[in-house]
Amino acid sequence: MLARINTITFNGLEISDVDLQVQISSGLPAFTIVGLPDKAVAESRERVRAALNSLGLSLPAKRITVNLAPADLLKEGSHFDLPVALGLLVGMGILPQEELSGYMVLGELGLDGAVVPVNGVLPVAIRANARNMGLICPAAQGGEAVWAGLKDVVAADSLLSLINHFKGTQVIPAPAAETMPKKLSLLDMKDVKGQESAKRALEIAAAGSHNLLMVGPPGSGKSMLAQRLITILPPLTAEEALETSMIHSVAGELKDGRISFERPFRDPHHSASTPALVGGGRKARPGEISLAHNGVLFLDELPEFSRPTLEALRQPLENGSVTISRVNAHTVYPAKFQLVAAMNPCRCGHLGNHELECSRAPHCAEEYQSKISGPLMDRIDIHIEVPAVSPWDLADVRQGESSADILKRVVRAREIQAERFKRFGAPRLKTNSELKGELLEKIAELDNDAQALLIAFSEKNHLSARAYHRTLRLARTIADLQNVQKILKLHIAEALSYRRIMPLKRI
Repeated sequence: MLARINTITFNGLEISDVDLQVQISSGLPAFTIVGLPDKAVAESRERVRAALNSLGLSLPAKRITVNLAPADLLKEGSHFDLPVALGLLVGMGILPQEELSGYMVLGELGLDGAVVPVNGVLPVAIRANARNMGLICPAAQGGEAVWAGLKDVVAADSLLSLINHFKGTQVIPAPAAETMPKKLSLLDMKDVKGQESAKRALEIAAAGSHNLLMVGPPGSGKSMLAQRLITILPPLTAEEALETSMIHSVAGELKDGRISFERPFRDPHHSASTPALVGGGRKARPGEISLAHNGVLFLDELPEFSRPTLEALRQPLENGSVTISRVNAHTVYPAKFQLVAAMNPCRCGHLGNHELECSRAPHCAEEYQSKISGPLMDRIDIHIEVPAVSPWDLADVRQGESSADILKRVVRAREIQAERFKRFGAPRLKTNSELKGELLEKIAELDNDAQALLIAFSEKNHLSARAYHRTLRLARTIADLQNVQKILKLHIAEALSYRRIMPLKRI
């Protein structure tokens, strides 16, 4: 008898169907898995054997062949354990084939028969829902499957409970969709003393999802400001939460099958390698830029990152996705993130302070800042200087504007953008930072004075075409914060003030 189980294999977020076939035939006792399995799949033989032994079941003394079709597609991961075990149970006549033919199956097995969580349940559930199939998965991840809209989800905690469920002696309860509890955040923009210009820049960046670079001496509050950006960003929509959670599910970072509606905030250390940042490794796992999809990627001490690592950000910043190329496959991950970076003006960090700066100033500043290439700087919309906070500001007991107040203006500006995008037939766009081509020209309508200023500035300072268009997007966001339809001269002037034309000099 030939038993068949529906399962999958991953290539990033892309899912390929796998027809798992189990044949038990006469011959010398053997247990073979074929179909281009990797080490983890090949080792499933021992895990499945031990799990069945824990239930008092022994494999028949026959030739067992498990084929993973199509045979020329690489199969990776431990999620094949449960499909192999169920295929064997069907082949041994313990479970009926017709009961399992309408399900996709994935899960790892413990030696005691427990069904252990695996990566990628959410995207598989979406695939199963699209094909009108059910899903058999680990109990801890049943909530993920329910978020995909699936009605028929069997979330089992053990192989024994799964056998009893399909034999009718036990009913596995349907899992419930749960969200991550909202984190109690103690961060608030009102805690930041002074730095009104930087707060204004953060508000604009949040309203239009613009990239931001803060430059200032140590202790001026750059990291403090960046950490509070997340408090003035609106929560994820249901669609965005599903997109982001799919990536976190594949990466194994979606805990307890719960989806979060909070925007991700990733802040890797400057020692992070290129594969850690953009994705890669043996299984082409998603990197920090993909884990920050629909959220914020904060790079502190920007020049301390290696030059190749930073240059790898250029294509994702432009396209909103990253392609990881391997000899046998190309893996594409979404990477639509908001870059927020911070750096000192020089290696010692005290450029402009004659009492503290080193003897090599300003040459050390030019060398330090030159670690950031021009093309990467060109992709950052807002460059803001964050000076040291004066003692008078630190001693001031009055609190500044709260994150909740700023968030209201940001949400209103994003609502204006969403309404405009629908009116222009581009409902998929979310913020002004995504505007391109003809649509940008239509939406970023300038009055005569604003256009004259932008042209004169661009000609004098040799702005690139990219910088020109990014200035237009930024001015559009500034106008939206003021609820003004046409971009005026003052909006262009403020947007141009955030373009950094040359390295910082002595103050």
